Amino acid sequence: MALLDSFILVKVEELIISSYSGYFPSLHLLINTMKQGTKFIHAGVEPDPSTGAIMTPIYQTSTYVQEAPGQHKGYEYARSQNPTRTVLEKAFAEIENGKHGLAFSSGVAATDAVVKLLKPGDEVIAINDMYGGTYRLFSKIFEKYGITFHYVSMENADNIRHLINNNTKLVWTETPTNPLMNVCDIAALAAICKEHNLLLCVDNTFATPYLQNPLDLGADIVMHSVTKYLGGHSDVIQGCLVMNDDTLREQLYFIQKSCGAVPGPMDCFLVLRGIKTLHVRMQRHCENGEKIAHYLKGHPKVGKVYWCGFEDHPNYEIAKKQMRGFGGMMSFTLKDDNIDTAKKLLSSTKLFALAESLGGVESLINHPSSMTHASIPREERIKNGLVDSLIRLSVGIEDVEDLIEDLEQAIG
Repeated sequence: MALLDSFILVKVEELIISSYSGYFPSLHLLINTMKQGTKFIHAGVEPDPSTGAIMTPIYQTSTYVQEAPGQHKGYEYARSQNPTRTVLEKAFAEIENGKHGLAFSSGVAATDAVVKLLKPGDEVIAINDMYGGTYRLFSKIFEKYGITFHYVSMENADNIRHLINNNTKLVWTETPTNPLMNVCDIAALAAICKEHNLLLCVDNTFATPYLQNPLDLGADIVMHSVTKYLGGHSDVIQGCLVMNDDTLREQLYFIQKSCGAVPGPMDCFLVLRGIKTLHVRMQRHCENGEKIAHYLKGHPKVGKVYWCGFEDHPNYEIAKKQMRGFGGMMSFTLKDDNIDTAKKLLSSTKLFALAESLGGVESLINHPSSMTHASIPREERIKNGLVDSLIRLSVGIEDVEDLIEDLEQAIG
């Protein structure tokens, strides 16, 4: 009986593995011809071959039975691979129009893997308005290992040229940026990087693949904090990288496997579920974001509103060209540019929850200088335009009238 059970186990395992290696190839031959919404629903996923389950199972296992020592059918240990993660990584690649996807335990872990492509003495040109966790990783961790980082505005792609030298290996950008919503011309940056044989990595967290596909514009790597819009429900921490180059994929996979910052199968399942509704959620984020941005801009007590959908935004034409919408992220200041007034507002909203993170279905309000960007020295924040009174909104998918009413009572 034990031998029969073992035989059945091995055969089922072979069937499972074969399915995630193209057992059902027909749907994914069509993936590049699908409309965007259809792609998000079907990306990476095939019916489970052992049961026909339409949703990818959660393979909650740490190891896999081998037929003989060193003889396995693609899965040996869950840090290296897991069938649920395999499907998700295919989905990441497909929604970003890429060839390879890799999942990590957080967005910072994904960023960490990219910098580990470098060696002591190498240099990175990074955008000066960036997520505080990225700045902390660059300045507090990797600088100690002999990697030099130069921070510069990339609203004009040519701004990076004077920083390029023989040691430069990577250009790191966000667009739109966190939290000032600056926009970079990805295609122009990519052209300069190719001219000098540099890698270009784009943090696409704010835009998501619904609005922007950096690989199509010439980027080498796309990074997401999957925690945000791709997960979409504030219930998972995860990151990902997407690329086209086979060698780059192998280098990054080696780092992923060797350093071990991988997500568990349950987290992968949650993100697969989140991706299926990305297009309908993002459409509502964009619709609500536009209405709230215009409401804030017309409010007599509001100072400056940072949202890349305004025609007077410095790089509006670039945003319109490379994005399919302007999203639900924005920041603003009050005319009474006073930190105490801002803090009172931050504590007065009812629907906008005061919390870090973004991209969930619920609306969030945030104080970057004391929360998400507190790791950036104040003088650096101020120099880049991130004043102490700046307020950031992640506009959710609630009824927008309720959200505007909430802001109205909080602003007073």
